[in-house]
Amino acid sequence: MSEIIVGTPVIEDIKRLFEKHNLRKKTVVLFDENTKALFGKQISQTLQKQGFTFVETVVPAKETSKSLRTAWKLYGELIDAEVDRSWNLLAVGGGVVGDLGGYIAASFYRGIPVIQLPTTLLAMTDSSIGGKVAINHPQGKNLIGFFHLPELVMIDPSYLASLPPREVYAGMAEVIKYGFIADRDFLTYITRHFKEIVAIQEPYISEAVRTSAGIKADVVEKDFKEQSGLRATLNFGHTFAHGLEKLADYRYIKHGEAVALGMVCALHLSEKLGTITHSELDEGLAVLRKFRFRSGLVQKRFRDIPAETILESMHSDKKKVDKQLRFVLLQGLGKAYLHDEPLDDSIVLEAIEEAKKSC
Repeated sequence: MSEIIVGTPVIEDIKRLFEKHNLRKKTVVLFDENTKALFGKQISQTLQKQGFTFVETVVPAKETSKSLRTAWKLYGELIDAEVDRSWNLLAVGGGVVGDLGGYIAASFYRGIPVIQLPTTLLAMTDSSIGGKVAINHPQGKNLIGFFHLPELVMIDPSYLASLPPREVYAGMAEVIKYGFIADRDFLTYITRHFKEIVAIQEPYISEAVRTSAGIKADVVEKDFKEQSGLRATLNFGHTFAHGLEKLADYRYIKHGEAVALGMVCALHLSEKLGTITHSELDEGLAVLRKFRFRSGLVQKRFRDIPAETILESMHSDKKKVDKQLRFVLLQGLGKAYLHDEPLDDSIVLEAIEEAKKSC
């Protein structure tokens, strides 16, 4: 499993960490336009000072960068720069850069090492960990990719200070998710220190990042390629979220915002199936009500969409297995399970309607 380092300033330790992991000091540094502007100077100066040979590449800071067209362009840049299989790739950014960088690393010269340096809360706690790397297809997100574990994940919570509040809250959805699926005590910690975490205050933010990353790493280690169903529990709320994202054309709602609404739906569905109590439902909803959406517009759109339309969008998800929706639900707060048996649409619609009333 990848080593995960959480510290500030984490980049200053890069030479020692590369040596520890037998990584050569020849690296392709992949930024998006935002991370290049924010962190490019500091990172390049550190690499120069520590004797690295490196090539910088920059992609637009948008979801459409996760495309075969962008990958093809990057392959050309690497070939022109005489990058070969003795190099590695350092991905500096959020989920888009992490996924794209991992995809490039997994495929260039049949695979070179990738090192993740995430800069968003979502990436630090979720997408940079676990080795699922992919690009999008016009018919769906993340349909083309690989399992390619990073050699190293370097996390610096101080980078989060550069994020607008909406991005912090979007990442916070994944943090909350880990409490729901694996650690009720962590859920209690989040509830008590929610304001400090979203304000990027220490030691609360580092504790939240370290615990979240550790939970994901543990799940991935036990079920790397989703063979036992354990890794699928990381998708709590995501079946509903994917439907909402598709309805928003993947533009008008952040992934974390969709996941937060999806978890509200999943909590109600769990309660309807009798796997959590009504008091546990209330406790879970209380945590999610701390989640802040931009101007309430996201919740309003959610409430205004007919439940039938949301369910229809969920059924169009290309990630279904055997044409069946799979729901990750809870057996009490802090323990998730994969509900593989088909559910009648009526109970799912009821859960969505109840969720709309809860938001």
